[in-house]
Amino acid sequence: MDRPALADFLRRRRAALRPQDVGLVAGPRRRAPGLRREEVAQLAAMSADYYTRLEQRRGPQPSEQMLASLARALRLDGDGRDHLYRLAGRNPPGPEAGGRFVAPALQRVLDRLEDTPALVLTWLGETLVMNTMAVALLGDRSGYRGLARSEVYRWFTDPDAARRIYPPEDRDRQSRAQVSSLRVAYGVLGPRSRAGEIVRALERESPEFAEIWQRHEVRRRFEDHKVLLHPQAGPIELDCQALFTEDQSQCLLVLTAPPRTDAAEKLALLRVIGTQDLSPEVAATRAPR
Repeated sequence: MDRPALADFLRRRRAALRPQDVGLVAGPRRRAPGLRREEVAQLAAMSADYYTRLEQRRGPQPSEQMLASLARALRLDGDGRDHLYRLAGRNPPGPEAGGRFVAPALQRVLDRLEDTPALVLTWLGETLVMNTMAVALLGDRSGYRGLARSEVYRWFTDPDAARRIYPPEDRDRQSRAQVSSLRVAYGVLGPRSRAGEIVRALERESPEFAEIWQRHEVRRRFEDHKVLLHPQAGPIELDCQALFTEDQSQCLLVLTAPPRTDAAEKLALLRVIGTQDLSPEVAATRAPR
């Protein structure tokens, strides 16, 4: 790990960015044009003290997960990301399945989407980043580890949690769509890839998956229109737009509603309540006694 070079690289990249480059409001009283350390730490979901120590050449070696967060926060392209990893004494991630690195072009679009749910996924259904509206609609998907990072894996191994956002009458179709999308990735990446690892695990753990897998259906799973169930807002009919990277390994998924519709009103409600749980059971526990 080259601490002096890493510290210098982080400072220079931070100074080269403007708040508006990363979806922040500049505000008054900014002494320098670049981002503040606290802003980079916030974007990377780490403590300001940890990031400050990295810039002061006294931090511990960052994990690969931490480096991926820093690369995303500093809007590094592929070459910049690989350089960051090498300075930190880590091997740069390979291209398989989109990794944990968000394509800068998709990140720039996501930064400008505040009023509608949007998230970036790999073609294995791994959520790389979500905006606030997506968290309010879908729940926070950033805490999963291992194979559970993949939505298709959770769909078949934890169906009670993974499927409740879809109406019961739509779940069979979604199961087929999940499997056919995984087969696309499997066909590109091969049996020795992470896609192959997911397939082998699901063949062992889910008879439902194994039966659908044998059908050899192949297609992307994103539909133009879908109904999602929210615990407070109820069913929401949304249009779905997908923007893929050139190699198809990542997708920016944007969920919108036509103006002046019931769905648009429900999205407006989500902007207000955010991730608060307003269910009657939770409300009762918060009522004054």
